[in-house]
Amino acid sequence: MTDTTAPASITPVVVRLKLSLLRNGLRQSGGRRAAYVASAVVALLIAALQLVGLIALRGDASAVSVVVLLVAVLGLGWAVMPLFFPSGDETLDPTRLVMLPLRPQPLVRALLAASLVGIGPVFTLVLLLGSVIAVAHGAAAYVTAVVALALGLLSCVALARAVAAANIRLLTSRKGRDLAVLSGLVIAVGAQVVNFGLQHLGSSGLSKLDPAAEVLRWVPPATAVGAVDSVSKGSYGLAAAQLALSVAALTALVVLWSRSLTKLMTAPDGSTIQSAEPAAKDKAATGALSRLLPSGRTGTVMERSLRYVWRDPKTKAAWVTSLAIGLIVPVFNAIQGTGSVYFACFAAGMLGIQMYNQFGQDTSAFWMVATTISTTRDAYVELRARALALLLITLPYATLVTVVTTALLGDWHRLPEVLGLSFALLGAMLATGAWTSARFPYSIPQGTHKNVAPGQAGLAWISIFGGMISAALLCSPVIALTIWANVSADGDQWSWVLLPVGAAYGTAITYAGLRLAAPGTARRLPEILAAVSKA
Repeated sequence: MTDTTAPASITPVVVRLKLSLLRNGLRQSGGRRAAYVASAVVALLIAALQLVGLIALRGDASAVSVVVLLVAVLGLGWAVMPLFFPSGDETLDPTRLVMLPLRPQPLVRALLAASLVGIGPVFTLVLLLGSVIAVAHGAAAYVTAVVALALGLLSCVALARAVAAANIRLLTSRKGRDLAVLSGLVIAVGAQVVNFGLQHLGSSGLSKLDPAAEVLRWVPPATAVGAVDSVSKGSYGLAAAQLALSVAALTALVVLWSRSLTKLMTAPDGSTIQSAEPAAKDKAATGALSRLLPSGRTGTVMERSLRYVWRDPKTKAAWVTSLAIGLIVPVFNAIQGTGSVYFACFAAGMLGIQMYNQFGQDTSAFWMVATTISTTRDAYVELRARALALLLITLPYATLVTVVTTALLGDWHRLPEVLGLSFALLGAMLATGAWTSARFPYSIPQGTHKNVAPGQAGLAWISIFGGMISAALLCSPVIALTIWANVSADGDQWSWVLLPVGAAYGTAITYAGLRLAAPGTARRLPEILAAVSKA
């Protein structure tokens, strides 16, 4: 007898799985629950304010331009979210379901439904609701708005899923997880771009958005909102074309997603297959780097420090963030015409922070370094080599940022004094960083988003902010000389002296700081090892 019973849908099971993952994650600690609740409240509050603002745009001539751009940015955000935050949602990784007897089509429907659970979809839905309300006029437009809401939300979610499925092998690898390092750079740059754009709009009006909106209203998911506006204006044929484009885009995303799932569940994973050729290239690169560095312990320590910058995710994240902010702050302020050439010192300050907690960057592996330090001389060479490795990046970068900022402002006569001040600040931070690394070391947990181990937050604050204040005080002679050069009648003709003075002062203060830090480092090795190895 043939069994005609239809197979049970897996959609409710996967949705319950998503809710269980969320609930069990919140049970891990009170801090995690508090962070989730706080983030949910903030997100919903922002969404509510955006909803009120969008509704207030009803009747404005530029309302359609604003909402079309807003929905386009929402779609972009959903597209890049899996690349920068691959571990933000456990259900984004379909490889966890590879061993289960599931077909791609039912799995797509189930995962699409599960994707609608969370803060992100609710936030998106509220913004889409405000967008369609802002441009809907008439009963036909409101009916179209309901369809546009569903198409917009499903398109955003399907886009995120398709991107995640297509790149999941990369995102779950070590190199793929390093993509998250770029999130700090993108957020920093994006914030400045948005700030610059808002200032420009504030002076020129929302009508400047119209040309971009005319193009983006034909790019899904913004086409769905564009269709509502077209119906409001009586352009039913145009609205039908925009809705058809939205449906086609959603269908294409679901098909692409389904194909990626099929490939993931049937194709072998070659991500762990080792290749002799990359290994040979890595060895050749290692030899080339070694030849460029000094011989002996100094070169070995410098190479190790540079490899940490390139390979360790936490160290790389800190460096990328410092490099980005050190460039963004002076350059964007210069472009907006509100900056000063002295903002270029921000680059030296941000990069100088990398000298702090040098031994904490080694984590528990510091015991291997500790076994090679038996005298004050050994400690001095270790600290000197780490400072030299940092200078290989910071000196040319700080110089480049200073020159670019000066060129944007056209204030070339101040270039020598700003460079001298940057070099002095960098030297002072290297000196204080070496001392605080030995005096206030703390552990940097691996595999988590935390940068300080529990119970060591006070040490981190003292090390970084105390060191920065001390560095500013150490720079006071050069700062005073710079002030004199700017207020004195004869200061301009002597301002060039600040470049060699600042460079010499920075070198001298770095040397003195390393010498003072070396005895404490050699003497406190057991305490340092215990601090940086704390889980």
